[in-house]
Amino acid sequence: MQNTLRIEAATFKAARSFFEDQGFIETFPPRIVRASGACENIDTLFEVRVDGDHKWFEPKGKSSNAYLAQTGQLYLEAFVPLVQRVFCVGPSFRAESAIDNRHMTEFTMLEIEFAGGFNDLLEQIEGMVSHVAHVIANTRDHLEINETERTRLSSCPSKFARLTYDQAIQELKDAGEIIKWGDDINSTREQMLVEKLGNQPIFITHFPDPMMYPDIEVEKFFNMLPDPERKGRVQSADLILPVAGESVGAAARVHEADELIDRLTKSKMFARLKNRGGSLDDFSWYIEQNKKNGAVPHAGCGFGMARILKWIHGTDDIRTAVTFPQNKAILI
Repeated sequence: MQNTLRIEAATFKAARSFFEDQGFIETFPPRIVRASGACENIDTLFEVRVDGDHKWFEPKGKSSNAYLAQTGQLYLEAFVPLVQRVFCVGPSFRAESAIDNRHMTEFTMLEIEFAGGFNDLLEQIEGMVSHVAHVIANTRDHLEINETERTRLSSCPSKFARLTYDQAIQELKDAGEIIKWGDDINSTREQMLVEKLGNQPIFITHFPDPMMYPDIEVEKFFNMLPDPERKGRVQSADLILPVAGESVGAAARVHEADELIDRLTKSKMFARLKNRGGSLDDFSWYIEQNKKNGAVPHAGCGFGMARILKWIHGTDDIRTAVTFPQNKAILI
């Protein structure tokens, strides 16, 4: 456990240093939130109750549900027009029913948002992951890493291979996989693609736009920016790491208030929210800040640090890559 702790600490230190050197300012979004702190599926939120009352919170004098946050994304976005580059580090709470070697109910996310475009975003991700890999590979004091793992990490390229979602589906079909356009690319399929492209990190980009294809399995966050050159696709990317799988979810963001509201109210997330008795008011702070501060084209992502640590360790089991693993079967 001591070595796991040291590698974890060194990884977070290197990641923070990378973004601070890039001019990002660390900020501290709330961790008890309304539905604005959810990722795609609000049904995986942990509800907060006080004395058994799930309507204990009263924003604007009206009773409301509250949840443990999964992401600080929308809170970070609100600061982009003001300071251009922000990041946060904090826990993500997800009611994952799976008890396996890839999922946890609590894990730490590092998230960034900044004024810039999609290609800038992919470069930030490449830079951070490559930087962390080389720092860990070249740190010998106190870190017990065998030479095979050091060599693997030191060989991490500064630029990662890229496949569009459409190309990835075709690659899998060519490899004999039974899959159709619109299907999710699961962890087994991710590793097939990684191995085919040299067993190094890869991006899968330009996923289907959920607004145009609401019935497909692939589900993405409501404010991903449609690609002007690829009809029906959004400027989004997943970073797939060898062994670890999907470790970063990224996208350029829709930033105009009217379009944001339109996409939100047409999303699967909003349909689930209404089934829970929620409304657009759950996102009022985010929308109000967007209107108050104005908006600039921006992009961002969330780094699943436990998955990155899984890759660093080269372990098949995420529970051995972090100091205190938490899932449905483990509550420390």
